[in-house]
Amino acid sequence: MVRVIGSTWPLLLGVMLLMVGNGMQGTLLGIRGAIEGFSTSEMSVVMSAYFVGFLGGSRLAPWMIRRVGHVRVFAALGSLISATLVLYPVFPEWTAWTAMRIVIGFCFSGVYVTAESWLNNTATNETRGKALSLYMIVQMVGIVAAQALLNAGDPSGFILFVIPSVLVSLAFTPILLSVTPAPVFGTIRRLSFRKLYRISPLGCIGMFIVGGIYSAMFGMAAVWGALQGLSVPEISIFIGAMYLGGLLFQFPIGHASDRMDRRKLILGLSAVGAVLMLFTSMVEPPFMLLVVLSLLLGGIANPLYSLLIAYTNDYMGVEDMASASAGLLFINGLGAIAGPLLTGLLMEEFGPGGFFLFIAVLMAVLAAYAAWRMTRRPAPAAEETGSFVPITPVASALAVDVVMGERDDGDGDDGGDSAEPEDAEAEDAEPENAGAGGVEAEEPADPAPQTDARPDRPAP
Repeated sequence: MVRVIGSTWPLLLGVMLLMVGNGMQGTLLGIRGAIEGFSTSEMSVVMSAYFVGFLGGSRLAPWMIRRVGHVRVFAALGSLISATLVLYPVFPEWTAWTAMRIVIGFCFSGVYVTAESWLNNTATNETRGKALSLYMIVQMVGIVAAQALLNAGDPSGFILFVIPSVLVSLAFTPILLSVTPAPVFGTIRRLSFRKLYRISPLGCIGMFIVGGIYSAMFGMAAVWGALQGLSVPEISIFIGAMYLGGLLFQFPIGHASDRMDRRKLILGLSAVGAVLMLFTSMVEPPFMLLVVLSLLLGGIANPLYSLLIAYTNDYMGVEDMASASAGLLFINGLGAIAGPLLTGLLMEEFGPGGFFLFIAVLMAVLAAYAAWRMTRRPAPAAEETGSFVPITPVASALAVDVVMGERDDGDGDDGGDSAEPEDAEAEDAEPENAGAGGVEAEEPADPAPQTDARPDRPAP
């Protein structure tokens, strides 16, 4: 691990500063929007706009990098982020904020793709899995730290918008001054959404639902806190607990998932989350209980994301994991766009409790669908599945593919080829590049040079 940190610390430090800046602006806008008098529905549009931009960035960033290179894309997107962050208080209009959130989401998506491809290139075959896992831990730590920085100034002033702008600007210094060469950027083959759905209906439907849950949680939590009358320190603790729960619960849940039918775990977590959120929507718990519930909510929602990716890859060959991950992340992005919008509608209709009610409904739907899918076919044997790995919802398809690929080191088996398709009709699925009636997933980055490819799988 020391070796990994020694070779990747500029990237990891830069990513942590980026996540602190991104985590601050998301929560800060929810608080400042209430101060500016924006309605709940207006703020829901503002928060949803980030995910519109993020989804667009995931599609266009690989093309941009191939066209002008990592360094130029990195510097250009970083400059846009830094400039946009300080413009929020200059133009306190929800329509202007919506446009700026689209820009911010687009830029951060491109930055993540670039950073992850660079990190992947820096690591060796032996250290790549550890490096990407450490990268994801750093992301969560940065977002948790961001919540504490919200108490460094008055949200009605200017300083809290300057801090994330400065942090984002500083984040690019260690990365761009690193001696690590920019990687070669390639492509991977596509996988149609129709084939992906045939292979794993639960993976596709579940990722759409989890996208809505995640974006509602981290897009509208600050809006809910402001409506509820929480102070800035209380809002920062409430949201920080969500991220902390996601960090703490990943590993024990992942350990359990490697020893049982993942669908049972998805069902159980979703059902528990639905009950907890329904309870929270019906009562007004004291603040300390609210923090505990927030910790549990984050601890359930984040592992669900990783579980669904791991479950889908249990039915995929190694050569298809990258394209499957790209498709799942795109589906997740579509759900994320809808999350804040629908949450805002429920909060307008039912008051602040609509925030938790929306999450409760989505988790109940996911639990019911997982239970139904369990009646469709038996689970694969534990030895035929891969190992769970923690993945954050902001990771690109590149990082997901690399980290998932490292799970099979030493087995000599992809963990998925021996499993039957989830539906019998999957046996007649179209060829890899067939697009008749199917929408194709985006082309995520493939930065690893050919000389660094593993012999048992294509370069990630």
